[in-house]
Amino acid sequence: MQVKTKSRLKFLISSVLIVLFAYILSSGLIVGDYKISSIGEITKLGLDLKGGVYIEEEIKGDNVSKETIERTKQLIELRVNALGVNESVVTVTQQNRIRIEIPGVYDAENALKQIGKTGKLTFRGPNNDIVITGEDIKDATVGVNQQTNQPVVQLKLNEAGTKKFAEATQKYLNQVISIYMDEERVSAPVVKSVITTGEAIIEGSKDIEEAKRLAGIIKSGALPVELVPATVKTIGPSLGADAIPTSKKAAVIGIALVMLFMAIYYRVPGIIADLALAVYIMLTMLIFTTVLKATLTLPGIAGLLLSIGMAVDANVLIFERIKEELKLGKSLRTAVDAGFNRALPSILDSNITTIIAGLVLMWLGAGQVKGFALTLVTGVVCSLFTAITVTKFLLKNFVNSNWIDNKKMYGA
Repeated sequence: MQVKTKSRLKFLISSVLIVLFAYILSSGLIVGDYKISSIGEITKLGLDLKGGVYIEEEIKGDNVSKETIERTKQLIELRVNALGVNESVVTVTQQNRIRIEIPGVYDAENALKQIGKTGKLTFRGPNNDIVITGEDIKDATVGVNQQTNQPVVQLKLNEAGTKKFAEATQKYLNQVISIYMDEERVSAPVVKSVITTGEAIIEGSKDIEEAKRLAGIIKSGALPVELVPATVKTIGPSLGADAIPTSKKAAVIGIALVMLFMAIYYRVPGIIADLALAVYIMLTMLIFTTVLKATLTLPGIAGLLLSIGMAVDANVLIFERIKEELKLGKSLRTAVDAGFNRALPSILDSNITTIIAGLVLMWLGAGQVKGFALTLVTGVVCSLFTAITVTKFLLKNFVNSNWIDNKKMYGA
């Protein structure tokens, strides 16, 4: 097969796939009994857009360690999950303070009651009878099973707990003793032997992180901590009701104007840049919503819109270099190769400096500043990728196809 034919097929197939995926992600697609969700349906909205409850809890006590605060945070996450909310944010803001954001829940009093209680840890037998409680546990740490090389939770019981657990493991040998935090089951290990020493191993964790989480929950249940609400706010969804439609309109208008400008000013390369811009938007949103699983806030929307405007910067540099090469009398293929090679250092310099600034904001910033920085850095990285790979691939294949060889159509 000739080079020209191969290039035409590559360009056509790539263009069709880009348009198809853009349609699927923007509107969703139903295939039989399965629905592929659109980007708008899988995006998690932050408290400022969806409304909800904002709570800051203070841990009472002197010389509270970081480990205790982290265990308390894990306990609060269990409380929040019990409310049936899957878009909540629980973070440690400063010494002895934990911030909880629960989108969509407007009963602040009920949420505070559910979150603020200390929590009761119980080990229960098959008949739901309580075997031991958090008061019977001395410590829980993470270790590794030397035989299977799998992470385990190493449990140490006090004197009363040792006696109770010995009786329970004898009674429920080869059966399940479940671990509950309040009424939520967090683990269900099987009793493999009678344990009389007061030291047990809980297997079944998928990785070290899961084992750490389970150990933290067990230690939290054994270590009551008093929580005092420092700030409680109920935020309505009015801001999101106004901001989301306005932001969508701004995004559509902004993207349309950018695409129109590129097509008119740069002609063929501009149209190809528009296809690359579509790839950039899809890639950014997929990373943001499925890989990072970030919660979209108003500053985050601003970061996304700003990065979309910046996404064509690299293409502009490349196309201006290509125009210069064409004016020197070089062929289309040579001009395209030289344009990408000569523009690359400038593109890397401008994008890397923006990424550095974004990373500093993520490191030193807090709250919504971090959200803005995250979306900005994600957008810049994606725009850099699409400019030096997608645009180059499409443009080189189009030039090799010999569909249009008039240099004026390439901006010269």
